[in-house]
Amino acid sequence: MSKKIPVGISACLLGERVRFDGGHKRSVFAAEELAPYLHYEPVCPEMAIGLPAPRPALRLTQGEEGEVALRFSNDKESAVSGKNSAVTENMQAFSAEKVAQLHHLCGYIVCAKSPSCGMERVRVYQPDNNNNQKEGVGIFTRELMAQLPWLPVEEDGRLHDPILRENFVARVYALHEFNQLWAGGLTRAKLMDYHSRYKLLLLAHSQPKYREIGPFVAKMDRWESLEDFAFAYRQLLMDLMKLPASRSNHTNVLMHVQGYFRRELNSPQRQELSTLIDSYRRGIQPLLAPMTLLKHYMAQYPHPWLTGQRYFSPYPEALRLRYGY
Repeated sequence: MSKKIPVGISACLLGERVRFDGGHKRSVFAAEELAPYLHYEPVCPEMAIGLPAPRPALRLTQGEEGEVALRFSNDKESAVSGKNSAVTENMQAFSAEKVAQLHHLCGYIVCAKSPSCGMERVRVYQPDNNNNQKEGVGIFTRELMAQLPWLPVEEDGRLHDPILRENFVARVYALHEFNQLWAGGLTRAKLMDYHSRYKLLLLAHSQPKYREIGPFVAKMDRWESLEDFAFAYRQLLMDLMKLPASRSNHTNVLMHVQGYFRRELNSPQRQELSTLIDSYRRGIQPLLAPMTLLKHYMAQYPHPWLTGQRYFSPYPEALRLRYGY
């Protein structure tokens, strides 16, 4: 896979001083730890529609008929005043046009709580007071997720959670590999090989969804258009991987892999591996512990199918994403 993966990002998260107060919200994880592997395409929707920095803060406001619009927080006029209406219309027009140019991206990191970029729980205010509910989505991100529903999108704040962080990066790499496959020319054999490589990783994310996607792939030959199949498969794949891999599912996968070495390992070795997997299941050991021992046995007793499984290397090991859980 190519080392530099195209990913969109809110410009403020890279340290650009584009926020309403003239500051930024630089994310160390995005700007330093992920940066060597990604090609960022930064966007600040508010600056893109001509607003200066600094500027009056914007916020989402609910209109009389339930529609959500942007409004300057220091504006005492109605939510449908000319100035506010223009900002909303400009943001919606920019978002639609910009997102239409982003189909090549493999992920997007957005700024939390932003009325333009927030992914969830953005405050939506009543038009004439400060009453609000955390139930909104930023206008740009709403368009992003509507036009590109398969795209991995995550907020900077949620990336502090080690499970959500690992989940996002795994999805970005999976989509990048799939997009590269697609760009190289679709064939049934390539699509089957791709799905086969991801079987254990998908099983770690969701056993029920894993059992659904398998029969879907098996019926690939019934599709008249491989491109139509690829569109549908990509959505199913990304929906499945959006479900964070659980400890119980990881345990199930580890025990499944252990079965491949029954004949090669002696009794003490089998007991050691079983104990380590159970220690992970009980939260005593991190996932890295049984994974390391299994990789040792994979090197000692190679198995072609296991060696090709993305489960063991879904992204660069240097990111250290499996160290903390």
